[in-house]
Amino acid sequence: MGYKENSINNPFFYLAKQIRKIYLNSNIYDTKISKIFDGGFEYIPHLKIFDSIIKINDRKNRIEDYEIENVWESTDISEKDFKKLHSFFWLFTIDLKSSKSITRSVISNWTKYNHNYSYKSWELDTISKRIISWIGNSNSFYHESDEKFKLIFTKVIKKQLNHLINEIQNTESVSDKMIGCAAIIMGGLSFKYQSQYLNIGFQLLKKIIDTIFDNDGFPKSRNPRQIIFYLKYFVFIRELLKDSNTEIPEYLNEIIFYLGQSFDFYFEEDDGRYLFNGSHNINIIGLKKYFKNHNYKFKNKLNNLGGYSILKNKKDKIIIDLGSTPEKKYSKDYQCGALSFEIFHDKEKVITNCGYFQNYDHKLNILSKSTAAHSALSIDDRSSCKFKKDNLSHYTLENTLRVSNKKIYFDEEIWELQGTHDGYLKEYGILHQRNIKFIPKELKYIGEDRIICKKDFKKIGFDIRFHLMPETNAIKTQDKKSILLQLKKSGWKFTCNCKNFGLETGLYFGKKDTYIENRNIFINGEIIKEEEVINWEIKKI
Repeated sequence: MGYKENSINNPFFYLAKQIRKIYLNSNIYDTKISKIFDGGFEYIPHLKIFDSIIKINDRKNRIEDYEIENVWESTDISEKDFKKLHSFFWLFTIDLKSSKSITRSVISNWTKYNHNYSYKSWELDTISKRIISWIGNSNSFYHESDEKFKLIFTKVIKKQLNHLINEIQNTESVSDKMIGCAAIIMGGLSFKYQSQYLNIGFQLLKKIIDTIFDNDGFPKSRNPRQIIFYLKYFVFIRELLKDSNTEIPEYLNEIIFYLGQSFDFYFEEDDGRYLFNGSHNINIIGLKKYFKNHNYKFKNKLNNLGGYSILKNKKDKIIIDLGSTPEKKYSKDYQCGALSFEIFHDKEKVITNCGYFQNYDHKLNILSKSTAAHSALSIDDRSSCKFKKDNLSHYTLENTLRVSNKKIYFDEEIWELQGTHDGYLKEYGILHQRNIKFIPKELKYIGEDRIICKKDFKKIGFDIRFHLMPETNAIKTQDKKSILLQLKKSGWKFTCNCKNFGLETGLYFGKKDTYIENRNIFINGEIIKEEEVINWEIKKI
């Protein structure tokens, strides 16, 4: 979709794409990437190293159970399945020792039909994963192969590496760059006389680190899932270097240290339950086990990192988004949740955000990016930011906002969090200031939302939402003065100074690319004076 859209709007872009497509499919280009140095494997990593980037089953399947001998000729396959098949990551789930000859035959057949560049089967993320998988699994079938297979196998890997190096700078996808970087470094470590791969991989790695992260080692996208993604690949690369007795660059150790702090800050729980800016629930038990087994101990003592602030004691916790928007080029997973928050008590979530629908092709993706999907304020049924489609059909930011006037205070008697964002300033002349206090001894949250009009204003509607977990029972009392919330372990009462508040049905996207109904508390009204103050309270009963 993004390609067509850009082609229509920019004919020069379309023409350049077509010329490049012709070049990549030409004999000239094939000759260029086919120039390789001789030399087989010098080093093949141990399979356990790969546990950080892929789940490897303890109980593996047999390759004989799969009918994949002639699958490369098939055209009746979905795009998703095509990418999975051609990435060869499924090799990690198979006991390759069960039939080494079949494994070699499958790879030989792939090479027969795909040894030259093809747009689909040589896509950057697919080719990167294929290189990683082929090298990673080669211990099981390579050494006992005949010389003809060894020669063809190593040549086609190096040819793919040459293409990867040639094209990786042209991709706009930072995740493709990271996976490609890992594949290039692995190629440099694994093959004899291929130090140029390693040097190029290190240069790319340094560029990724310098570009993608802020000064605290938090992704500039402010997408917490990227903490996991990059940390997995950085640790993977470090373990490859350590296992091959190669010197580890200091900048790699440094980013792992800082990114590890971010990991401990945001993913302290064994399942990632904070739902901000591209997050859904993630099971990280296996990843934590991997880090522990490889002696990575990540500790964090900060309560403010990456624009998020977390205050907590043994039973209670609140997290709030006090960060400004990321740069537009890093915003494909950003959600308009400035000053949104989540509350926990006794490991249950009292107030939540809705989560993120990650499938970019689905209409629920843009819906889950809206302010209404957060426990936050919306004006005139508008979100605090606007989005537009980019070249890759991702909705990225059209405008940005800044959060100022921040306050973070924490002691045994009271916690306080405050911030002001200007997302509605340009269009409506409005600032939103939110202040939340928590009194631990009373188990009471006191909230204040100020809608501050900085220039001539007109009457306009506002909504504040507090989203609830799908399993939370909620009911408005008969006197219509409060809402009662019933969780498994505790009960809570919500009250506010506005007459028009209640419960409505919404959608919860906590599980990746799925949704279920939930409830949310709403407050709505009209802005009729220069400063509207909405007070609310959430107290344990």
